[in-house]
Amino acid sequence: VGLIGTLSSDLPAGSGLSSSAAVEVAVALALCAVADFELEPLELALACQRAELRAVGVPCGILDQAACMLGRDGAAILLDCATLEHRLIPMPSDTGLLIVDSGVGRSLENTAYGERRGQLELAMELVGAKRSTEVFSSALVGLDDVPRRRLRHVLTENERVREFAAALERCDRATAGRLLGESHASLRDDYEVSIPELDLLVELAEAAGARGARLLGGGFGGSVLVLVDVERSAEVADMIATEYVRRAGKGGRTLVVRPSSGALVR
Repeated sequence: VGLIGTLSSDLPAGSGLSSSAAVEVAVALALCAVADFELEPLELALACQRAELRAVGVPCGILDQAACMLGRDGAAILLDCATLEHRLIPMPSDTGLLIVDSGVGRSLENTAYGERRGQLELAMELVGAKRSTEVFSSALVGLDDVPRRRLRHVLTENERVREFAAALERCDRATAGRLLGESHASLRDDYEVSIPELDLLVELAEAAGARGARLLGGGFGGSVLVLVDVERSAEVADMIATEYVRRAGKGGRTLVVRPSSGALVR
């Protein structure tokens, strides 16, 4: 027995907003519902991750699919992608989030995303680590330039994620915003997945008074995430979009977003 259904979405495709993971999770939940077969949230997320690898060859991590399944209203998710341990981090009510589209579409299978992951895996192999959490900064000494920068990004990013979660828990918007900016700089310089349009959006966000911003997803196009004081969300969004369209001549679509519940069967 097959399944006939209708799929609709208001999530922009090719904008770094995990649209592929959203489709995978939605279809998987529908198939489970029709078959009267239930999977644990992370088990289903892992199945969707495998499907993306097999269908389009993208060696993606588990983050996007897990976020689709684990989301809760008003909370971020602190996820260890190696162990799948996770916990919710309440989002401060005075902290707002914006998504700004660069107008540069992309699909990861047509970018250097796989190459970057391969370079990182080689760097980990060279230092004898099975996963990035086992690597210490001292291990970077002696690596060639490219593997050193790829591994340095992951090491420093892991620490920034932990610090970002702690900043949210103590309602420290200044630190959270600074960490986003540092994350983008590392993605641009060490992991080399940014493009001029994304760099421009981050620059414009900071100039508009945002707390911080970074590219979203695997880079090479798509959108940026902007952290703002919630009462200035609309003002900052308009300033970024207006100036970006003036200078780039494209994109600039903004969305005011909030953490919300993940996928479910109604």
